[in-house]
Amino acid sequence: MRPKRIFIDPRILRWIGRTPVQTFSLCPLAVIAFELALHRGVLSVVPLGAPLLIWGYLQYLWVGRYRLRLAGGSQGMDMPPEQIISRGPYRFTRNPMYLGHLVFLLGLALTFWSWFALIILGSRAFWFHRRVLHDEERLEGIFGAEYAAYRARVKRWIPGIL
Repeated sequence: MRPKRIFIDPRILRWIGRTPVQTFSLCPLAVIAFELALHRGVLSVVPLGAPLLIWGYLQYLWVGRYRLRLAGGSQGMDMPPEQIISRGPYRFTRNPMYLGHLVFLLGLALTFWSWFALIILGSRAFWFHRRVLHDEERLEGIFGAEYAAYRARVKRWIPGIL
């Protein structure tokens, strides 16, 4: 008897592979499932982390709309922007959308007081940093000296620090 093959629609796999789906849907579901399993069905919630969840998601959402309206391209970096944006949130950090993801994940760790969520935050921060390095390379290739000047003026992650 041959084992049954499981078919997963490629559209579902593409959807699951999208960064916002992973950050704002799959990561919270994984943390909640882990914490429920770890604590035998009891979920601890620390409401003080919730504002970071909201802030991170709204930052990602609003900055994304702002970028699309001013610079075109696509959500994410499938199609890079058609111009450099150096005003609004982009005058403080070169990656405000990615930073929104990380703020959300920090809020997730605090809201559920979860070491598992901290591990996710650390691994995603590492992943985002590598992605940013690749994005910066692409943008410098597209925009040249204009992007290099922007990069020299504006911090990669946190204004005044990193």
